[in-house]
Amino acid sequence: MIKRYPTRKIKVGNVEIGGDAPISVQSMTFSKTKNINDTLEQINRLYFAGADIVRVAVLDEEDANALKEIKEKSPLPIIADIHFNYKLGLKAAEVVDGLRINPGNIGGKERVKEIVKACKARNIPIRIGVNAGSLEEHLENKYGQTPKAMVESALWHIKFLEDSDFFDIKVSLKASDVQRTVEAYRMLRPLVDYPFHLGVTEAGTKFHATIKSAAAFGALLLDGIGDTLRVSITGELEEEIRVGKAILKDLGLSKEGVNIISCPTCGRIEVDLPPIVEAVEEATKDIKKPLNLAVMGCVVNAIGEAKEADVAIACGKGYGLIIKKGEIIGKYKEDELLDRFLEEVKKESE
Repeated sequence: MIKRYPTRKIKVGNVEIGGDAPISVQSMTFSKTKNINDTLEQINRLYFAGADIVRVAVLDEEDANALKEIKEKSPLPIIADIHFNYKLGLKAAEVVDGLRINPGNIGGKERVKEIVKACKARNIPIRIGVNAGSLEEHLENKYGQTPKAMVESALWHIKFLEDSDFFDIKVSLKASDVQRTVEAYRMLRPLVDYPFHLGVTEAGTKFHATIKSAAAFGALLLDGIGDTLRVSITGELEEEIRVGKAILKDLGLSKEGVNIISCPTCGRIEVDLPPIVEAVEEATKDIKKPLNLAVMGCVVNAIGEAKEADVAIACGKGYGLIIKKGEIIGKYKEDELLDRFLEEVKKESE
């Protein structure tokens, strides 16, 4: 069992973060927020993909003015992403469920203090978002773009918020590579009890972002570090949620959904296995009930794996077996095997 680091609990809308709350999965819209219909369309896509929270960029006054209608119509809690212009943060704080600010570029202590006051008035949290690429100049000059500089930045801003009697805080420490990201989170974790938002920033396309996020999140979550996360993938929405939830499931931190066990291809396989596995993945992607499914290319592997699966296929030349909870329930021709398997999966999922 993974023992999570004890943190205080905050709320973003109706979603709890930290403490004993489940680890939540977030994403961010890439539409211009001022384009309300486009932004709501993306938020709804994320909602149906299983997102818990969504962040939107607020770059100008038009974006800020759009937040009220977006918030009213959104099925998900809304976090406003603020850079450079603190006045946009003040306006956003009037309607959204939380703010994300980068203290290094918001414009100094007095401006942060005004944002804190606005958030405190509505009891909404602030995420201190520290990025290796946008640190305060004096810290970068002293330490470079290093985990030490990231942690020093976070601690300074945490103290500033605490001195303003504000404690609804979560923290992120993002770099564009796995090693600095993991080191920064590990360095800060023993020093504060605020929940952490995990992320590898600017992680790239789906292939690289999935690998970087799985490596970083796996290292941290297995250490009990992390309370909410985003998989940052260039140009993707639903895939960010899908990958994030898969990481949590494969680490044993989420019980929701299907776990597919399939053997690697080898010389014993007597069927074209990859298309079968892909078809099972597609057909079962929306199942919420926790199920273990095994799709095996020969009897050798199936004998062992099927014992642990709720439903399993053991493929053979021209025919195959369907096994439920270790018991063979039928032998079927190759061309009907997949359909019969999915029928049994559907029964188990209901």
